[in-house]
Amino acid sequence: AESIPVRDFPGVVSRIEPLTPTIKGIFVELDEAIHFQAGQYVNVDIPSLGISRAFSLANAPSTGREIELNIRIVPGGVGTTYLHEQLKVGDRIKISGPYGRFFVRKSANSASIFMAGGSGLSSPRSMILELLASGCTRPITLVNGARCQSELYHHDEFVQLAQQHANFSYVAALSDEPEDSGWTGARGFVHEAAKAHFANDFRGHKAYLCGPPAMIEACISTLM
Repeated sequence: AESIPVRDFPGVVSRIEPLTPTIKGIFVELDEAIHFQAGQYVNVDIPSLGISRAFSLANAPSTGREIELNIRIVPGGVGTTYLHEQLKVGDRIKISGPYGRFFVRKSANSASIFMAGGSGLSSPRSMILELLASGCTRPITLVNGARCQSELYHHDEFVQLAQQHANFSYVAALSDEPEDSGWTGARGFVHEAAKAHFANDFRGHKAYLCGPPAMIEACISTLM
């Protein structure tokens, strides 16, 4: 773990992209690049509401001054509703960070499994991009879960990364996809897809989990 001082970083909203019907990619060009470890998060200041909200950084640390936040709108949530419905490209915004001790234990020198669900994909994406960019040759597997194809985001990027890197494997699992949709990937929950992919043998791996509490509990039980 690096000991990185928490600071304020002002910037401007450079892009807003709809990733799914409920998740937006909000890009912020900071006045000064933030140094962080892949897996960490920042607090986004919303002065008009007198609140701040925490979101994981979805980009690799080497990206530069532009950061990416993948924000899911929470029904009735004033913070995410503001960020989805009122925030505009060109708006000034301030973040603080980095926070958190979720990071890749590179000293373990073992194969890695990343298990993600919904907007929990942010931290694993940052970690995987950083590992691949650094020339990591150890096996890396991402098992990414969503309800249906419309809720599955960054899918094409991971498919392409798996084609480019022999040590990276990608499994997308849909838990509520219509049977007649033509989806040819895995069906079911993340822990079920991981169990099938690894033939229920996770020895020699280190796992990183990020998603809803029920998913985390199911994944831990399966891994153990």
